[in-house]
Amino acid sequence: MLGNAFQDILKSLVRSPSVVGAEHSFFRVLQRELEERGANVTWYEGVLVAQGNDPFSMMFSAHIDRHGLVCTGPNEFQYAAFVSGGRSDLLGNSVSEELIKMIVDRFGDVDVFAYEPWSGAYRGSGKISGTYVCPYRNNLIFELTGMSHLVAGTPVAFRDQLRNDGDSLTGQLDNVLTAAMLVYLFELGFQGTAFFTAQEEAGRSWRYLLEWFRRFGGSTNQLVVVDTSPFPDTIAARAQTLVLRHQDANAKFSESMTSQLAATCDLLGVSYQYKDEYIINQNQQLSQQGLAPKSLGSTEMGRIIAASGGLVDGTTLQIPTTGYHTMNESASLFACEAFLAVLCRLGGVTMPSRL
Repeated sequence: MLGNAFQDILKSLVRSPSVVGAEHSFFRVLQRELEERGANVTWYEGVLVAQGNDPFSMMFSAHIDRHGLVCTGPNEFQYAAFVSGGRSDLLGNSVSEELIKMIVDRFGDVDVFAYEPWSGAYRGSGKISGTYVCPYRNNLIFELTGMSHLVAGTPVAFRDQLRNDGDSLTGQLDNVLTAAMLVYLFELGFQGTAFFTAQEEAGRSWRYLLEWFRRFGGSTNQLVVVDTSPFPDTIAARAQTLVLRHQDANAKFSESMTSQLAATCDLLGVSYQYKDEYIINQNQQLSQQGLAPKSLGSTEMGRIIAASGGLVDGTTLQIPTTGYHTMNESASLFACEAFLAVLCRLGGVTMPSRL
């Protein structure tokens, strides 16, 4: 079972809003949590960098933005990821875009609250009363009650609380779950580097990360990006414990680092599946049925590999979940423990016998 030390971190982060494009207040919370655990923290535009005494020994990255809304006019609210990123900036190859019409009906009667993006100061609460896809703006439009006083630019977060039923963790986990794992890694003595990036859901986080590597990285830089990975149901999610990738829609990942992850999983007795192979197999079945193929997905790792010209290489490690991009995203406790065990092995720290 995941113990109190980790869950206390996760509970704190889950309750701290971090809507896409309005992550500043969350960075403040994150900075405090990391510095309390001995990390050296530096804040750059779009990325918080936490380092130990051997920063290039191992480097992880987790995005910290979560889906939410933004006020775009008097009593008008849109899906923040598409406002922040600009619809034309998205390439049509992300899971988010495939899901947008599927999730339009998932937010009925959800509680929300508004906050100041820099300080995190509370600006009122309300409830989602309706959602629809606007054919002119190609975005999810939300109708809210109790929020007519807000001005344009105010972020609105989904009110969330972590639930643990003894079998799984449930909440808006993407991607606060793996961000909390990296914070906890410093509590265990991690001496490498952890990046916490903004606006991943808007397709922008890789830019901030690449800017850091161009200024401060070595001649070649190897990175493991950690995240959650969506599956359609519990059976599919639990067919494997963790998720690896050879590639996404943007680029092929590092063969050596992917092999290292697989070998680490094998050593620890952790089962895994390659998400790209899973999707390719699905697409073969869809093709036989005359249906459109699914995207391989667009990850932070693939984007930075494609854009860096060889400066940054790496792979991904993900926790399989269901209920992706909702308040009910769920990950098994067994998968979370296995994920942490792999991080500890890669990061050179000892996994506690009792979390």
